[in-house]
Amino acid sequence: MKQQGYGGVRFESQRFRLLSIVVGCFLISVTFLLSTRPDSIVFDTLSPKMAWLEEPRSAPARTAIKTVKPSSSFSSPRGLGRDFLVDIAPKQGDAHGRQPQLSAGEKTETEWVKDTVIIQESSAVAAERAEQEEAEQGHSADAGAGEDATPGATEEVVRDHAAAITARPAVDTTPTPATTTRHDQDQPLPVEEETRKAGGRKIKLQAEPAATEPQQLPTPGRLETSEPERRASRDQPPQPLPPLCDFSDRRSDVCDFTGDIRMDANASTFFLVVDAATAAQSHKVRPYPRKGDPTCMGRVPEITMRTTSSSSPPECTRTHGVPAVTFSIGGYTGNIFHDFSDVLVPLYNTVHRYRGDVQLVMANVAPWWLVKYDKLLRELSRHAPLDLAAVAAKGETHCFRHAVVSLRAHRELIIERDRSPDGLATPDFTRFIRRALSLPRDAPTRLADGTGRKPRLLIIARHRTRILLNLGDMMRVAEEAGFEAAVSESDVGDPISRVGAEINSADVLVGVHGAGLTNMMFLAPGATMVQVVPWGGLQWIARMDYGDPAEAMGLRYVQYEIGVDESSLKDKYPRGHKIFTDPTSLHKKGFGFMRRTLMDGQNITIDLGRFRGVLQQALGNYLAQ
Repeated sequence: MKQQGYGGVRFESQRFRLLSIVVGCFLISVTFLLSTRPDSIVFDTLSPKMAWLEEPRSAPARTAIKTVKPSSSFSSPRGLGRDFLVDIAPKQGDAHGRQPQLSAGEKTETEWVKDTVIIQESSAVAAERAEQEEAEQGHSADAGAGEDATPGATEEVVRDHAAAITARPAVDTTPTPATTTRHDQDQPLPVEEETRKAGGRKIKLQAEPAATEPQQLPTPGRLETSEPERRASRDQPPQPLPPLCDFSDRRSDVCDFTGDIRMDANASTFFLVVDAATAAQSHKVRPYPRKGDPTCMGRVPEITMRTTSSSSPPECTRTHGVPAVTFSIGGYTGNIFHDFSDVLVPLYNTVHRYRGDVQLVMANVAPWWLVKYDKLLRELSRHAPLDLAAVAAKGETHCFRHAVVSLRAHRELIIERDRSPDGLATPDFTRFIRRALSLPRDAPTRLADGTGRKPRLLIIARHRTRILLNLGDMMRVAEEAGFEAAVSESDVGDPISRVGAEINSADVLVGVHGAGLTNMMFLAPGATMVQVVPWGGLQWIARMDYGDPAEAMGLRYVQYEIGVDESSLKDKYPRGHKIFTDPTSLHKKGFGFMRRTLMDGQNITIDLGRFRGVLQQALGNYLAQ
């Protein structure tokens, strides 16, 4: 029994001695490692969570905190889904802050990161590392590569299925091939690695494959562009701007552009400053909406729109914070129909969007025209208009951020809602006119309103051509029908406010085809306009110039077409003449012939019986409603 107990104790003692030997060997090995490399801590991977939550050390104890951004090209299984910090601490120096000398083979700090990252290093660290590695390696060729390195640079190296972006050392190394396994792929991935020491830590750096030629670092803040890419960029044609001008409209060519705009009035040119890579443009327009009429457009100056990439474009003498709208008041202006159809209606359609904060630039300025339409122009713009000729005489260059040259015109005296930039229509313009001129009436007189007031009929009298020869008889018939009759004899030089107030007082406006009917725009909506059409197949032009606009304004329209017996042409030509049998065939001779013969060449004697029927229609069908 004793022998067996002693044997058991002896067996246990042998096991204990064996265990002691194993533990002792392990401790001796650890002690040996620590005594030979006391400052080494080996780690295999970097935990994003630990790096993100790592408590920063005090500023003197570290060189830099690097911001590491995961690649958007790969999905990391370790959750590298956000930026994290990597704090690299330097070796502790002596009491004076000097760093200890590096031993042979030691490197300065860097990082090893899985997945695609961007590493930014401080300039001081990169410079110190370049000096140390140059002293260690002593290779002149590699030192030359270090001279090309730019401190603080960022470099991106992209591989087929994985990317490692590193702060490249100032001296190329000769890495040892190895095989590692990506954490987001199970298959081995051949890479080249080297082990470096930095800041008291042993860090694995995933390096680029060895290059056959010394590589240069890119410029700070930029990613390096390869030579083929640079060559392709140089070979690309200039990028075109959208066209500055629209030439598709039948009435008006309009240029509309934004940017650094210089108006050189002396050259009648708007310069748009662009970069050298932009395709050049140059256009010429006459800013008046009668582009199919060479006689009219010959009275309108040409304006040039041109892009320039010159380093010295015309210097601004005055800079405007509002857009410019440029147009001409030449052409056929001076005739009230053209004043409105060619200028004022298109101008309202073009500048309404700016709510008065727009600079009007005018060519062919006539002072009397500005005076006549002063109230309307002040409503359209809060800024005094610029006279293009006066600006040129002063040698000024006005600068804008946006400019429109010429006006957006639709049909005669009409704004078409579907073509207007702001969805405007003709009634918007007539409402603007009544507001600008403070016209009081926005509805005609009603016979059934109980006031007993007679509706007012106003006849527009002409003094040179298309004269109503029995005007007195017409007034008498109108009064017998129940109207208060009056004659308007306004002249072209009369103030627009006075003319507007007179026309606005009428419930029915009567006149022969001609510019005087343009005054119908001062009428209240629902009033009646009667157009007397001279003989000669002129129904189409009467309808185009005044019939369609009257209806677009919300007026009641009556077209009174005279017969041969009402025209003075019966006293000039025999009854068998083509002017009576086929007058429309004479239109082929041109508008000049039509105007001389069929318009200015005849006067009119109204058939009072027919006229009485028109008056009854106006009373019964319109004013009584």
